[in-house]
Amino acid sequence: MKQLFLLLSIVFVISFSYAQEETTIKGIVISTTTSQPLESVNIVNLNQVKGTSTDDKGAFEIRAKANDTLHFSYLGYKSIKVRVTNDWLKFGATNIEMTELALALEEVVVNQLKLTGYLIVDVRQVPIKTNYRYSISGLSATGYEAGNNGSGVSKVLGAIFNPADFLHNIFGKKPKELRKLRQMKQDDEIRNLLASRFDREMLMVLLQVDRLDLDEIVSQCNYSKDFIQTANDLQILDAINECYEEYKVLSKSRSN
Repeated sequence: MKQLFLLLSIVFVISFSYAQEETTIKGIVISTTTSQPLESVNIVNLNQVKGTSTDDKGAFEIRAKANDTLHFSYLGYKSIKVRVTNDWLKFGATNIEMTELALALEEVVVNQLKLTGYLIVDVRQVPIKTNYRYSISGLSATGYEAGNNGSGVSKVLGAIFNPADFLHNIFGKKPKELRKLRQMKQDDEIRNLLASRFDREMLMVLLQVDRLDLDEIVSQCNYSKDFIQTANDLQILDAINECYEEYKVLSKSRSN
């Protein structure tokens, strides 16, 4: 009886270890509408913070373990999350189906300039963006962006006396998300994916915040509305990470 119990215990431990072991899983992403493979689908392991994309045959490989969650996103298709199961690890490649979204074009209003032919008058009609970056001694060379509202000096002083407190409040209860900031910066595949995106979806999923909070974080870190509206996802990631690193430096200086 004891030998049987010992044997079962060993089998359980081996099975549990196998389930927790990180390995490479494979799959093929196809469209439910056409049943054809989808190329360049963005795939991110939300637990391991590793990214990849499908090839021209819709195939992909990514490191994962049981119960990890994979996020699939593709332009024009509904994003999905798929849980890695023991059967997937055991039996190999599986098909992942993505559903096409109805495309709707938003109305775009273009404000044309009414030129008079007089240079001194026409020049005044052209909007000028004055987003300056200010460096603070002891911090990174990129410093803070002044934006269009208020003086650059007040922005810098605000950053010193209230450095990214909003960021700390948002992530203070989410230490895992803070670690993901560095992990995302270190993964070349994720950085490449973010560099080509402007929808913030992947950032929101990885950091577990909504779009309003994400924009507010960057705004409170003294980045202008122009930057928030035009930056790609990688630039937003770098801005948040830089802001938090500066916050830690200033917080440490305060405590000392």
